[in-house]
Amino acid sequence: EVEVDPDTCEVHVEKIWIAQDVGKALNPLSVEGQIEGSVWMGMGQALTEETRYHEGLNIHANFLDYRIPTIVESPPIETYYVESNDPYGPYGAKEAGETSLACFLPALTSAVAQAIGIRTHEMPLTPDRLMELLENKEREDRAAVRASQGAA
Repeated sequence: EVEVDPDTCEVHVEKIWIAQDVGKALNPLSVEGQIEGSVWMGMGQALTEETRYHEGLNIHANFLDYRIPTIVESPPIETYYVESNDPYGPYGAKEAGETSLACFLPALTSAVAQAIGIRTHEMPLTPDRLMELLENKEREDRAAVRASQGAA
């Protein structure tokens, strides 16, 4: 569940529900931690993390320059794991975490697209990037209206 501020285009993740089949959960607390860690990685990739270069050099020398999600941006996360028996995994277990990352990114970007009415294929979904998308769409819409009025 996301909210996008209409004035600033800042994305606020309100709540996250995530589920994963983990086979046999050998250590349930660790399984939940792995799943939630993947959610955090996904939030960073989708909303804040971007590696930029200037003249071939990485301009992010430290975590002051490279923005990652903090506890301030932490939404409530409801984590569910489904147990099954994987005959190929150790003691019936499967991986826990990476699958959550793979599904979280498209879920979050789709929620933002639904909120603003535009789908983007670039990340991170920074306020500047979203504002530019909305401004471009508004220009295109105005041009389409003018074209339809001129054609009539």
